[in-house]
Amino acid sequence: MVTVIGYDKRLSEDGREFFTLTIQGGVEVVQSQNGNLYMTARKSSIPSTFDEEGCKLAVGTEIPGKIEKVACEEYEYVNKDTGEVISLSHTYQYVSEEKKQDKQSSMPEFMPVDFEQNVPVVAQ
Repeated sequence: MVTVIGYDKRLSEDGREFFTLTIQGGVEVVQSQNGNLYMTARKSSIPSTFDEEGCKLAVGTEIPGKIEKVACEEYEYVNKDTGEVISLSHTYQYVSEEKKQDKQSSMPEFMPVDFEQNVPVVAQ
């Protein structure tokens, strides 16, 4: 489950305003590069068709799914608290329960194997 924890007003490429919802996954324990453990929660944002009032009402809503780490082109990130600039090559993306089920159902069905030749048996 993920929880809507906030929202932001953004501008599209053509100048129109829209709102994104900020979502957060559950708490997880992560090991830092120097070996220390700390607790964090993955966050992501997702575009919405809500106006500001709709976004306010959505805050606190739980949604089935999770936030996954996804590889992307390297980019620089500035830590707002420290001003430190770091290079990252990942982002976080929301994955709905439906998408996870689609991935599972797209797996190949069981195929009998001819163990003597170690090849799949194809019905003719």
